[in-house]
Amino acid sequence: MTILLRVCLGSIALFATSPALLCGQDGDKVITNSLGMKLARIPAGKFKMGSPATEAERDAEEVQHEVAITRAFYLGVYEVTQGQYEKVAGKNPSFFKLGPDHPVEQVRWNDANAFCKSLSDLPAEKKAGRSYRLPTEAEWEYACRAGTTSPFSFGYVATAKQANFNGKFPYGDKALSPINLEKTAKVGSYAPNAWGLYDMHGNVAEWCSDFYDPDYYKDSPRDDPAGPAKGVLKTGFGAEYFRVLRGGSWLDEGRGCRSAYRFRLQPVEAYRIAGFRVACVIAEK
Repeated sequence: MTILLRVCLGSIALFATSPALLCGQDGDKVITNSLGMKLARIPAGKFKMGSPATEAERDAEEVQHEVAITRAFYLGVYEVTQGQYEKVAGKNPSFFKLGPDHPVEQVRWNDANAFCKSLSDLPAEKKAGRSYRLPTEAEWEYACRAGTTSPFSFGYVATAKQANFNGKFPYGDKALSPINLEKTAKVGSYAPNAWGLYDMHGNVAEWCSDFYDPDYYKDSPRDDPAGPAKGVLKTGFGAEYFRVLRGGSWLDEGRGCRSAYRFRLQPVEAYRIAGFRVACVIAEK
């Protein structure tokens, strides 16, 4: 709570937050919805999206550019859990059925998107004016970084003590501790970032709303980029195109869990590395 309060107060000075969505306007810095999901307020602001040319093991498509998130929004403190998903969707597609507090995985993009709609349609959520969706790629990276410019929100070195990934392939010259769980971990098992978000690095890769375009960063809009209007790389499933995931997973090497790392999968396929977290906008009263 202390961390969240400090960030909340600091956001007024550091970010051009929309007056209608200042801390305390529509509730606390962290709200809990009717499903028991906790969501943290992410303030409006600007950041450098992508990675600098000096970042080790970066990809060429991580073109660094300035992005402005012009309106505050809420983002799930945790990845959507198996218990939460089952309450809304009536099923649990996960490969690792390790308990209701583990992240749901083997969720297709289409199903994650449908979950957001079904959650929005719950009577209690409608009454509260809360609308859910997948975060955009820009919103996701902005929230992941939480004001940082390093490869990870926790710094320049990553070991499996800090996040759930394949610790046999850590990141950074001084990285040690080759832990490898080879499965998901209970959400919130590792320290959160400065904005109170857990598992933004590792555990399950998280679907974003965007179609995937490797060149999108070269001329994407500065304000609230929503991704390309259509996909550019076909998946082989009819007219389906790839969608973006972020954050890396329990299976990935350290480099694949960096804040700037971009990843793509087929939206109609289910993968045991793929899950999601929800973004939420509250209607102004």
